[in-house]
Amino acid sequence: MSQYKTSAKDKVPVGQKAAFGAGHFILNILPGTLGVFIQFFLLTAWGVDPLWAGLLGGLPRIFDSVTDPIMGFISDNTKSKWGRRRPYIFVGAIISGLLFFLMWQLDDNASQTYIIWHVMVLQLLFLIGNTMFATPLVGLGYEMTSDYNERTRLMAFSNTMGQIAWMIVPWLYVIIPDSETFNTQTEGVRTMALIVGIMCVVFGILPALFCKGIDSSHMENRKEINFKSLASNMKDLLKGIVQVSKNRPFMKLCGATFLVFNGFQLVAAFGVFIIVFYMYNGSYETAGTWPAWFNTINAMITAFIVIPIISKMANKWGKKNAFIISTVLSIIGYILKWWGFDKELNAEFSQTGLAKSLNSGVGSIFESINPTLDSIGMSWFSIDPGTEIPWLIFVPIPLFAFGMGGLFTLMMSMTADVCDLDELENGMPRKEGTFGAIYWLMVKIGQSIALVLGGVILSVVGFDPNVTEQSLETMNNLRIADIIVPSLTAGLAVLVMWKYSLTEDRAREIKSELIERRGEL
Repeated sequence: MSQYKTSAKDKVPVGQKAAFGAGHFILNILPGTLGVFIQFFLLTAWGVDPLWAGLLGGLPRIFDSVTDPIMGFISDNTKSKWGRRRPYIFVGAIISGLLFFLMWQLDDNASQTYIIWHVMVLQLLFLIGNTMFATPLVGLGYEMTSDYNERTRLMAFSNTMGQIAWMIVPWLYVIIPDSETFNTQTEGVRTMALIVGIMCVVFGILPALFCKGIDSSHMENRKEINFKSLASNMKDLLKGIVQVSKNRPFMKLCGATFLVFNGFQLVAAFGVFIIVFYMYNGSYETAGTWPAWFNTINAMITAFIVIPIISKMANKWGKKNAFIISTVLSIIGYILKWWGFDKELNAEFSQTGLAKSLNSGVGSIFESINPTLDSIGMSWFSIDPGTEIPWLIFVPIPLFAFGMGGLFTLMMSMTADVCDLDELENGMPRKEGTFGAIYWLMVKIGQSIALVLGGVILSVVGFDPNVTEQSLETMNNLRIADIIVPSLTAGLAVLVMWKYSLTEDRAREIKSELIERRGEL
């Protein structure tokens, strides 16, 4: 247990945590929805060629990787009476919401060429607004408190609210094609784009209105941000990136994040394929909503059980140890998926008294609420009484959920500690925006690589999504890849973090030195 007690001035009020968490909800719902629309509904609703859909998903990420560090530098050096981050968050949320809505207002009969150019151009403009919103938001979180443990509590709270997005996103695959909800898939995409755009504006501006960052009024050595200083600013930006890249603890955080997140994203879609093509023999109708329930329950357990446990672990044993423990637990969870997704074991378990009791209990609950769901147009969310539930697929979730639950909760908290170390070594201005931009650049690069390598793995194992009957060898190989890939990358991440040196004692020493240097009480 930490021997230090967080002082009152270092505690972030619940209202500010909630506002910051609302921002993180948007930070997750936007890319989640965008990915579903581009990778699935562009194909099924508008008939866009899969190759072009892949390019629409991947090429803008290159542009995004350039704008993030620039925005981080701008927000680090901004001088305004509203602070360094909040004006950009406010404007960026509005721009992001508006452009996300406009991006998907496509006519049913639009040509493929028009659709490709419309989505590409609007997406690039959207990414500018999203960078204005997201990069300063991440930087703001790093500076909302200077306390080692309060940083973890803040990130745990925001990550919990961010997981709410992943309780919603899987249901887009179910809601939009539902004929009782929308007349056509295109109508469903346009309507959901409007809803997401409104949420972006409403929730996205809350951090700008209610969160407080570091007092930057007396911060030294900030650069002038204007067109005249553009050339010198680019030199300073590159200099800052070089300084960040020499920060060994931060590079370890980036490396571990790249490995864990990339491994998870590589196989993220495999669970759906295994449920549909292995457990239910290629029948989407028979598989029903179980893929959506699987991902939603994963997000719920991550948000309300795993993240609070990880926060306690970090307070008791330190952030590095909490990361290593949570990552090892996730590896155990990945391994258990071999039995959890075994259709024969699921069939055997379904005949046990325990399974029948669980089915009866869930059936009774939904029997009472299904009429209400039907009356408000949410029949897609219902479960028919008597449905045989594949209980074993949910067994590994509480363990492998520690992987992603621990990753962003702990890594973002540790990045805030690293910002203190950078100020100690390189002086002002503090570079939370630059650190945040480069950290999330690792996430985006990992996501892009995962999209490519995920397809490569599917091809290597011989999986054909256009064929209902997959061979047993193909599905077993896919199940093995679903376990080995994230387990291997998680194991490598543990090795990367094994000698991470920025402990709580060292972080508090750095904080004391900075307070003395600044002349603060």
